[in-house]
Amino acid sequence: MTVNSVQDAGLLDTLQEAVDTATVGKAFGAPILHEGALLLPVARVGGGAGGGSGSGQEDEGRQGRGMGGGFGTATKPLGVFVLKDNEVSWRPVVDVNRIVLGGQLVAVAALLVVRALIKRRARN
Repeated sequence: MTVNSVQDAGLLDTLQEAVDTATVGKAFGAPILHEGALLLPVARVGGGAGGGSGSGQEDEGRQGRGMGGGFGTATKPLGVFVLKDNEVSWRPVVDVNRIVLGGQLVAVAALLVVRALIKRRARN
């Protein structure tokens, strides 16, 4: 085996491990029994990968080369299915950061409108 094929095999093994981590087991957590109810946590799992390569002309005794790659996964909790008394209900996760950001955007928009109204009245 050459050095490149050994490196390629290691890269493929690493990518396979990363892909194996993004499974249904990550989207649906382990069921939890709490006060007679069965709770099934749910999350959104996503991932992406990228790679690159390159080469160049020999110039002044140098040989141009290049390589690159990356892989990432992300998990976001969505909510919980609650199974109790033969009924299923959905309890979504409340994203407080999103609520606060939305409130800030509304406040900024309101302040800009008030400022425009005050300037208009001052001119008249």
